[in-house]
Amino acid sequence: MNIQVLFYSTYGHMFQMAQASAEGAREVDGANVSLLRIPETLPEEALVKMGAVEAQKAFADIPEATIDGLAKADGIILGTPTKYGMMAYQVKQFLDQTGGLWSSGALIGKPAAVMSSTATQHGGQEAAILSSHVALLHHGMVIVGLPYSFDAQMTLDEIVGGSPYGATTITGGDGHRMPSEKELGGARFLGRRLAEIAGKLKS
Repeated sequence: MNIQVLFYSTYGHMFQMAQASAEGAREVDGANVSLLRIPETLPEEALVKMGAVEAQKAFADIPEATIDGLAKADGIILGTPTKYGMMAYQVKQFLDQTGGLWSSGALIGKPAAVMSSTATQHGGQEAAILSSHVALLHHGMVIVGLPYSFDAQMTLDEIVGGSPYGATTITGGDGHRMPSEKELGGARFLGRRLAEIAGKLKS
């Protein structure tokens, strides 16, 4: 069973969530898990101005996701930062290249889950996930969320990401906050659940 965890990350938050999700998926017997980076589209000078160059070195060696490779997945987990309540442009551009997979029905019936990050609690993390679901539903994929059996998303003890739509993290306005253990736990839970469902559907 081939599980692909695809992520785009500017400062490393979604990279950490993707790593945790891959860890969770690997806990499932028979899961062959690939961690793949969605290609950057911004020019180097823009990344320098954004202060993102150093952060991106941490995951620069992760293999890039490809459209042909996506067709071989039995399930996918998609990680995207939130940009004005929507998936990041880099993720949208990647998905916009999957027309051939759509026309052949290559992804129909395969499970998919989405994770997101926002600067603030109310920065549109759920909207970004739901907008991503639309593209995946057009491919005929089966949406997998983060149920309340992962009860850490219900805590009132701290500010924490998490949603029934998918695992999330909150970065802080200047990006200083990295994913908490509860948020990473949500990503692991989602990865494990996605892999379990993929195994059942494949069998």
